Amino acid sequence: MDHTSITTQRASTTYIRAMYSAMIQARIMENKLSSLYKAGKIVGGVYLGKGQEAVSAALGSALIPGKDIFAPLIRDQAGRRAFGEPFIDCARAYLGSALGPMRGRDGNIHRGRPREGMLAMISHLGSAVSVVAGCLLAKRLQGQMLGTVGATCVGDGATSTGAFHEGLNLAAVEKLPLVVIVANNQFAYSTPTSRQYACEDLVDRAKGYGVNGHSVDGTDFLACADVIGNAVALARAGGGPQLVVARLLRLSGHGEHDDGSYVPDSVKAGSFGRDCIDVAEQQLLERNIMSQEEIAEIRETATIEVQAAVAQAQQEPVPDPYLEDWRAYHSPFDQSQS
Repeated sequence: MDHTSITTQRASTTYIRAMYSAMIQARIMENKLSSLYKAGKIVGGVYLGKGQEAVSAALGSALIPGKDIFAPLIRDQAGRRAFGEPFIDCARAYLGSALGPMRGRDGNIHRGRPREGMLAMISHLGSAVSVVAGCLLAKRLQGQMLGTVGATCVGDGATSTGAFHEGLNLAAVEKLPLVVIVANNQFAYSTPTSRQYACEDLVDRAKGYGVNGHSVDGTDFLACADVIGNAVALARAGGGPQLVVARLLRLSGHGEHDDGSYVPDSVKAGSFGRDCIDVAEQQLLERNIMSQEEIAEIRETATIEVQAAVAQAQQEPVPDPYLEDWRAYHSPFDQSQS
């Protein structure tokens, strides 16, 4: 397979623009969620993808909604947006609306629309690898896997779980078109990578599984578009599982309840501490891919749409325990809901 031709195809201007838009939309949405959490309007945790948007958006933008399978995790708001999740789904889930995809019955980060290829997040991180692999095997049995890609994005901590190893090993043996992005944000909650694994680089594990391994600076917008877009294209073209390790630093605590004080200042000041959105805007302007006016318009539009979605969700009913049937999604006989 010609690596260069695939890379050129994926890192098109359209792909890059879509990726940047998803990053901005995610950042604005999550800033709003942070404010709502601090105001006591959200029940449950809020986990931000600040600093990880380039990685997440690159993956979501490379996938095909309605065809591919995507299992986003807690820091994948950008990937969700790129894959087509509307703001209202996010707002309803966090504000407990009975009209949301989870109907107000489950944790806000567990939302998904399986019929459309977006799986609900599993709390046990690492398990999504096995679930996506299973979905791909099911598509193979149904004769529907040709040209399909399954993908998920996990943190460095998830790579130490048994489910991660079992899932990736299965995908490797079956040569499934699975893309696994590892956002190596230097800490599994508060545990540094030096206490998580002994190998020099997590990408070295790809050889052990017999899959293709790729490394990328997760703060570099265009590098993420190139490397992650290429990995998805390779999987789609029959190249089997792809493991991408992105080096970055989450620019917030593990969640909004955590101040991240265990992260040394020297790490924050290093190259991993760059804000990928700042890098993206600099690269877009330097290469004349976007103008300042276009960037400002994307931000303004996203702000208006986020405010509208939150305002709508705040006016909607919450579940009534006396009227609930307690099915997490819907009746298998009810085709009116997705």
